[in-house]
Amino acid sequence: MTTISISDREILNLDLTAIVTPIDRWLATDPKQFNLDLKLAIDYHQDPQDPRELSEIPEVRLWFIRLDALHPYLPLILDWQAGELARYVAMLVPHQFSRKDGIQYNPEALEIWVMHRVFLLTEWLDRQHIIDRSRLKFMTQMLGYELDDGLFELIETKDLGAGSGE
Repeated sequence: MTTISISDREILNLDLTAIVTPIDRWLATDPKQFNLDLKLAIDYHQDPQDPRELSEIPEVRLWFIRLDALHPYLPLILDWQAGELARYVAMLVPHQFSRKDGIQYNPEALEIWVMHRVFLLTEWLDRQHIIDRSRLKFMTQMLGYELDDGLFELIETKDLGAGSGE
């Protein structure tokens, strides 16, 4: 597992430097190995009277939105067992938090995010020459979605004509 500390200053300045180095190292070595198990330690000062979760603070969410825009494959290398995937998605998808049930994502927003991510990551995996879709399928299962191999076949069939004006 790789833990990266993110400070107030980095969040307020939309600075991704701390996370870019380990990501670049992983991409340079072998992105086919999803073994980084990245954990983000967010050190954002909050008034003790402020009841908001980190995902409810606009500055923190904006930092995650920038991170996601520049590194859309990041969910594949997060430490899922430590809850990093759920927290990451909570930064990007509207949700409510229940003490009894935990994070409750807005179902329509989550569905849109998951399918958008499937299209993005399928293309990214192809560019990395990674044929195996199991990591992507497992990620969507953790969010409550079951992907059929037929979806990937449909995406790949449609991608063949993308550059030819069809």
